[in-house]
Amino acid sequence: MVIGAGPAGLTAAYMLSKQGLVATVLEADAVVGGISRTVERDGWRFDIGGHRFFTKVTPVDDLWFEILGADEFLQRPRMSRIFYEGKLYDYPLVPMNALKNLGPVEALRCVGSYLWVRVKPPKDQTNLEGFIAARFGWRLYQHFFKTYNEKVWGVPASELSADWGAQRIKNMSLMRAGIDALTPKAIKARRGKATQVTSLIDEFNYPKYGPGQMWEKATELVTEAGTEVVMDTVVTGVRLEGDRAVAVTAETDGVPTRYDCTHVISSMPFGALLRAMDPPAPAEVLAAADQLAYRDFMTVALVVPQEYSFPDNWIYIHDPDVDVGRIQNFGSWSPYLVKEGRTCLGLEFFVSEGDAMWTKPDEELVEQAKRELEQLGLADASKVEAGYVVRMPKAYPVYDEHYARNVEIMRAWLQEHAPNVYPVGRNGMHRYNNQDHSMYTAMLSVENILGAHHDTWSVNVEDEYHEEKVEPGDGQGRTGRDAPVVPREAIEAAARRRREQG
Repeated sequence: MVIGAGPAGLTAAYMLSKQGLVATVLEADAVVGGISRTVERDGWRFDIGGHRFFTKVTPVDDLWFEILGADEFLQRPRMSRIFYEGKLYDYPLVPMNALKNLGPVEALRCVGSYLWVRVKPPKDQTNLEGFIAARFGWRLYQHFFKTYNEKVWGVPASELSADWGAQRIKNMSLMRAGIDALTPKAIKARRGKATQVTSLIDEFNYPKYGPGQMWEKATELVTEAGTEVVMDTVVTGVRLEGDRAVAVTAETDGVPTRYDCTHVISSMPFGALLRAMDPPAPAEVLAAADQLAYRDFMTVALVVPQEYSFPDNWIYIHDPDVDVGRIQNFGSWSPYLVKEGRTCLGLEFFVSEGDAMWTKPDEELVEQAKRELEQLGLADASKVEAGYVVRMPKAYPVYDEHYARNVEIMRAWLQEHAPNVYPVGRNGMHRYNNQDHSMYTAMLSVENILGAHHDTWSVNVEDEYHEEKVEPGDGQGRTGRDAPVVPREAIEAAARRRREQG
């Protein structure tokens, strides 16, 4: 039994089919792919969140091409920048580029701010605010770090863990950037490709019709091999007998059905999986499950003339006067996603299910997106030809200061009382797994069913940036991803503020 038809669930079903084994896949939604789906509206296709098909995990890379075929991939240039006060800045932030764009007066103020933190550093550098301010000064922190991170996570940057910044900027600081910029190597590099502390991939593979094409094809292949994929079906129970899962109960159109099984591979939210156990898990396990939280996501896609296109896959919006956090240019991902003479810009809003933005009617969201696009100077609102809204609940697991302990409580209980249940994927493990990490946990779980003894929880534990280049001998086996720790009280306070505002 496979719960969920996203990257993890469909990878598990596919790997089982290669061994001559059939499964039943239960999916709560009407579309396969999870957050890696491609949404289609009136012939326009939207990549929800943006998915670069790049990985340091060779078996996953091989599997992508095995499922879809090389002819269905495009090789696309990687480009993402920060948009701030009408100018585009390198991402990850290159301090010398930032100071140049800010102008001489503000650049001097930023340097002065940096010198001041060298004399009087922030007292608390365990949070994201203090960590970054100590390395770049308060003014650069205010310009390029504070707003975006607070939009994504919905809490003040002073209440986010420094781990999020440490992964991306590592040992970078304004002083080091200045010294590096004056080295012969850096001067030579500026004549060619500019480089900074972190060197990112230059290009990536991408399915012609978006990431959903991969999972639509995977669904076809597993179905042909005898696996049944049941859509619009919500799992309500996992029956345990003798410390093993023996059946899964799910509802389709309100009608419950029992599916007997020998093993369960689950990518449904980890807390929901534990709450579905029958007989129920102990109170302390259910309490841990109830404390897991999520951040939700919304894309408002606007069709505009080609003249409003830009070469970036996406740009980060650091303007505090607008709600949009990031803007995709779907035409830069693939020409097959858009139509001739026009492109589609996806304005991304980081929200919480049930808040004022989430519940706003689609028509109002489209009008807000048009206003913000014009306010930023990126397009004339009157030239927008059409608008579409896509909501994605539970897009990002929230990592409060208790999540690791809660996950461990749940994991330990599951291992003892239902060892034939295998959590996989981002929500399935409540881990900041990328698409490739989610797939890899599923691949290893299938191997464990067949007799291996992999620790799937060791996937994605490195602190390196996911899209950083890896030179030979630099740790090819790493998977690399991290996320900030958000204090529980900060989440609850933010929720109260949203209720008051809404």
